[in-house]
Amino acid sequence: MKRRGVLAGLAATLASRGRARAETRFEITRSPEEWHSRLTPAEYKVLREAGTERAFSSPLDKEKRAGLFHCKGCELPLYSSAAKFDSGTGWPSFYEALPDAVGLKADRSFFMTRTECHCRRCGSHMGHVFDDGPPPTGKRHCINGIALHFVPGETAPGQG
Repeated sequence: MKRRGVLAGLAATLASRGRARAETRFEITRSPEEWHSRLTPAEYKVLREAGTERAFSSPLDKEKRAGLFHCKGCELPLYSSAAKFDSGTGWPSFYEALPDAVGLKADRSFFMTRTECHCRRCGSHMGHVFDDGPPPTGKRHCINGIALHFVPGETAPGQG
């Protein structure tokens, strides 16, 4: 009975996170029906309900080519391959985002406080930022690969 109560509480927490995201105003907004029509069920769970993909399941974790990683929800460039590193965690990791690409907010789910990062343009959940990354920032943006679309050879504006 206790486990059922904990699972019900967890489901309610995740549902409220999705509602809070829907109530925040972003440059690109879509109804849940529009998001469902654009995303696979797994993408929707991560991008719109702040879910997490299974560790080591994304081919983008091993992506080594030069290019940019875009938001799967709106195609905004978020991360450069120049800032990508192998954290060994099983998710694509970056020490910084592109300028004005992601928003950050406190995530108090799962009985802890973390820093969630999301696409600043459409609000799609990307992952979390931790303070255990490499120089020069000391940050680790631990990002769900399913939330990203990689464009090989593309460079960020101003990077030639």
